[in-house]
Amino acid sequence: MTEHQALRLLSNLLDDFSDPAFIWQLVALFASLFGAWLVARYWQTRPAQGERGRLGQIGARLAFPLTGMLLTGVAQLALKPFFAVTLLKLAMPLLGSMALVRGVIFVLRQAFPGAGWLTAWEKLIATLVWGWLALYITDLAPFVIEALEQVDFRIGKQHLNLWLIASGAVTIFLTVVFALWIAGVIEARLMGMRSLDANLRIVGVRVAKAVLTVVAIISSLALVGIDMTALSVFTGALGVGLGFGLQKIASNYVSGFIILLERSIRIGNIVQIGSDAGEVTQITTRYTVLKHPGGTEFIVPNETLIGSTVQNQTYSDRRLRLATTLGVAYDSDLELAMQLMVDCAQAQARVLADPAPKVVLTQFADSSINLELGFWVDDPENGRMNVVSEINLAIWRAFRAHGISIPFPQREVRILKGAGE
Repeated sequence: MTEHQALRLLSNLLDDFSDPAFIWQLVALFASLFGAWLVARYWQTRPAQGERGRLGQIGARLAFPLTGMLLTGVAQLALKPFFAVTLLKLAMPLLGSMALVRGVIFVLRQAFPGAGWLTAWEKLIATLVWGWLALYITDLAPFVIEALEQVDFRIGKQHLNLWLIASGAVTIFLTVVFALWIAGVIEARLMGMRSLDANLRIVGVRVAKAVLTVVAIISSLALVGIDMTALSVFTGALGVGLGFGLQKIASNYVSGFIILLERSIRIGNIVQIGSDAGEVTQITTRYTVLKHPGGTEFIVPNETLIGSTVQNQTYSDRRLRLATTLGVAYDSDLELAMQLMVDCAQAQARVLADPAPKVVLTQFADSSINLELGFWVDDPENGRMNVVSEINLAIWRAFRAHGISIPFPQREVRILKGAGE
């Protein structure tokens, strides 16, 4: 390969500098890039809301390179009959590479929000794309491909080489990224369907991502030319090993899908499993997160939820009955004490008017008459002991104001003299 062949496009560009018509290429390229900049500015000023917001974001990132490619292509076709358009030919792959890098990174950021490793991936992807573009421009790409194809080996009946593996990895990566983008669109649509149960929406999103990812990998391997039957023995043995080693994890995943489909436990429910209790804040395919009102979070494996008794206090009704018990002296006005307790409960904003608070006499104890105040709330996620404490404090104040005493146990010790004294 001669130097002219290796740098053919760049050499033609240098030759165009001496042509007075080169100025028209510069003008056409500047006009194309300026038009692309205007289109990108339009996309950036559009409001980003819901699914349109997602399209608006990817449109803002891809508007400049794609519009630049379109306008540059039109300018190339218009000027080609009159003079050379080498500069415009060089601009096309540069803009295409920019669109590829931006599109891949956008999809990855949507699929893995908040992932810090994407910054390093963005640099790596940009380096690979621009490096391959440099090989393409300098006509070195065929020689690199030929060199990679010389390093070949066999796995069973499958004949492989470095170029096949490299192209397969790139194809798998791009198809998985495309599958994740499709899954993101499906997720946006499902999450926007408020009429559909939240658990079913979550199941739909996760099934869509899993199916699309598997289909993307299999189809990309087929596109590259790798025979999947050559890997059947290896994948079968690997599947058996993983089946025994990951039995618990698989059980948790299956249990997670059962919970999501049956909707026996939903996000926002107040549940108790053994000594662990709290509000369900997250349901994944492997575990469920319970948040205690005190701030502690319990990560419960889904298999535990399926195989044990779960107290779901808000399964069919979010209303929850709370109660507080106290004793009054035997000489107290019981009717007044019971009315004061009801009034203290009704004065709290979280206590429901229907069912109304009610006081019952539960026991004639040794030192007091015990009364129980029962009341209902419909926001148990905001805590239970806080509202009970506020009502107890209000009752104590009301009893003091009306002279109702809360007795405490007393003991009298009598010392009797013996008969012989």
